[in-house]
Amino acid sequence: MLTSVKDRVVLVTGGSKGIGKGIASIFAAQGAKVMIAARGEQAAIDACEEIKASGGEASYCLGDVSDWADVHKMVSDTVSTYGQIDILCANAGIFPQSKIVDMDPEDWDNVIDTNLKSSFLCVKACIPHFEKAGKGRVILTSSITGPVTGFPGWTHYGASKAGQLGFLKTAAMELSRYGTTINAVMPGNIATEGLDGLGEDYLATMAASIPLKRLGDVADIGNAALFFASDEAGYITGQTLVVDGGQVLPESLEALAEI
Repeated sequence: MLTSVKDRVVLVTGGSKGIGKGIASIFAAQGAKVMIAARGEQAAIDACEEIKASGGEASYCLGDVSDWADVHKMVSDTVSTYGQIDILCANAGIFPQSKIVDMDPEDWDNVIDTNLKSSFLCVKACIPHFEKAGKGRVILTSSITGPVTGFPGWTHYGASKAGQLGFLKTAAMELSRYGTTINAVMPGNIATEGLDGLGEDYLATMAASIPLKRLGDVADIGNAALFFASDEAGYITGQTLVVDGGQVLPESLEALAEI
């Protein structure tokens, strides 16, 4: 049993849908006060209402995680609403599919800014509050795509997620002076609305390539983030946790046939 996160304040970027919504819901169910940061207001309202209907506490703020002024306001809104910030779940990310030959440089920049630059901005904005409290937790949502695997059409996404892990290592050293840890969850294929456009054939193929024979659930990632935010994980920093149902383990599809 992990020490309760009841009444701790967690900011979840990209928390209105997908993995971010799953993370927000898991923390709220454990009694944390959740601030959902998102770009779309209606999705943020809906996510908050869903959490409240389940007995949790949630508010929302709007902004672009790739913009410093917006990120600073997200953190300020969190502190204004709840008086503090204890946990940052830097989750916001996009994954438009485009092969290198077809990709505009602006598309590359947009993914890098949204997925990687935002990690730096969010951490930087939280530092004064972690320093004041003498403690803090940061959990990045990275991916197996980039650091471990590759997939055509996602060079920009893979680069951004691998970049997060490079940022993580040195950030762990720098944040230690504030009593703050930073770790990353690396999801495999997780069932979210973001995968809907990839088609049933893609989803079926992905499930078949996973030893557990299914895609993950957003709660699987939320539970991993909850562990990193716990007191029990207080001596873990600069580390990663792959949550993929064993997807990266088989040498080939033939290996799965032996299961």
